[in-house]
Amino acid sequence: MENKTGRSEFIFLGLSSDPQLQMFLFVVFLTIYLITLSGNIIIILVIRMDPFLYSPMYYFLSHLSFVDICYSTDIVPKMLANMLMNQNTISSTGCLTQMFFSLLLSVTEVFILSAMAYDRYTAVCHPLHYIVVMKKSICNYLVMGSWLMGLSFAVVNTMPTFNVQFCDLHEIKHFSCELPPLLKTASSDTFLNNIILYSSVIIFGLGSFLPTLVSYIHIISTILKIRSTDGRKKAFSTCSSHLIVVGLLYVTGMSQYMKPSSISSVALDELFSVQYSILTPMLNPIIYSLKNKEVKRALGRMFGKK
Repeated sequence: MENKTGRSEFIFLGLSSDPQLQMFLFVVFLTIYLITLSGNIIIILVIRMDPFLYSPMYYFLSHLSFVDICYSTDIVPKMLANMLMNQNTISSTGCLTQMFFSLLLSVTEVFILSAMAYDRYTAVCHPLHYIVVMKKSICNYLVMGSWLMGLSFAVVNTMPTFNVQFCDLHEIKHFSCELPPLLKTASSDTFLNNIILYSSVIIFGLGSFLPTLVSYIHIISTILKIRSTDGRKKAFSTCSSHLIVVGLLYVTGMSQYMKPSSISSVALDELFSVQYSILTPMLNPIIYSLKNKEVKRALGRMFGKK
């Protein structure tokens, strides 16, 4: 990458060039990052320490929290450092590394959410077979498969960037090294790169979205057949937090990559990116702790409340 560019740095145009606004954004994103770290670490500790949360759903949730910590850490600290030092540069190696892990973690997250959807489908639609179907080895395979899918997506999209030549200015109209804005700085033809990117987004996106969609079609159908209102509420409450998280991630993530170029803009791209790469990792533990009674009880036990 460096041999192709002739320079060792890229320049982020960032969210703002106003020093006062940058300091305000620094405080905002530092707060978000600290909440993200503390919230997800607490979720992991509660699940690991509380024997009442020893089930596949919480096993997947702990891995989701770990991915959220890594995803946020891949992007936010560098952004905060640039804001604090009033500079917006990143080395070409650092840019490529950040982009690789961003691709890896984002796809791993959606596949873990798919595994969680399958878990909820089994619990609601086939409760008598739940222990057999969702045994520990199957859960391990689902998590390893999620990481493998993320790694495959990252490798497939990162390797072709080594052949891309970039403009002398190397200005990225973004606050991080995401692949689409990075390719827009290229001086060579990126047609093949874009074909690979959007093809893989469709393949991996549908590969994670369709199982989630099918699972929830069966879940909703099963819940509607429950005659008791309390029974329907209880069944839906086990899925509501996951459904909110899935909605937040898919709506913003797919909108970013699949929206028509005619409605694309730097501000809109950055807004979508902030949502799924910075806000969603913060919101996930909040949503799960507020919407899940078992997690709230476990938090109470952890902090000594009855």
